[in-house]
Amino acid sequence: MENPPKDTTNRTTNPGDRISDKPESVEEKADQIAVDAPDITGDHIVVPTYFEVDEPDGEKKALHHVKDAEEISDVIRQARVDENGNRIWR
Repeated sequence: MENPPKDTTNRTTNPGDRISDKPESVEEKADQIAVDAPDITGDHIVVPTYFEVDEPDGEKKALHHVKDAEEISDVIRQARVDENGNRIWR
């Protein structure tokens, strides 16, 4: 029995998880929304597709909420430490 051909489209349950094939600027990416819907509690949730962060050299970078989740976590951790590397609790 032959295997059916693989579907080459990236299907996800959330269309906002898809990454465009065409080049986009950081600004274009920053305007995209992955989720804009009520959650199970009834609260309205808005999740950007990309999080815009500042690089140490001053450049802006767009991090995808799924593909770059680990890097987003690193950025958040860095934002919560002082210049000596000590965690700052807010």
